[in-house]
Amino acid sequence: MNKVVSVIPQDDYSLLLAFENGEQRVFDVRPYLDKGIFVELKDINYFRQVRVAFNTVQWPHEQDFAPETLYLESKVLVNSQ
Repeated sequence: MNKVVSVIPQDDYSLLLAFENGEQRVFDVRPYLDKGIFVELKDINYFRQVRVAFNTVQWPHEQDFAPETLYLESKVLVNSQ
C-alpha cells in the first residue's frame, strides 16, 4: 500500500497527492460527487478542507477514499525517484 503523505485540493475537484514512494499523482474526485456521502464535497469550500489522515485523505465529516483507490485511479504527475 502506498501511503498518502500530502494533499492539495484543486479548484477542479481534483487532489494533488504525494505518496510515500515519492510519486506525485492527481486524483479526480468529480466522478464521486453525486454518490452518497460524497455529495457534500460539491461545496468547494468544504472540498478544500481535505487533510491527510490514517495514510489517506479525509474531510471533516469523515468522507475518505482508500489509499489503494487514490493510487490506482490517479494519474502520475511527477515521479521523483
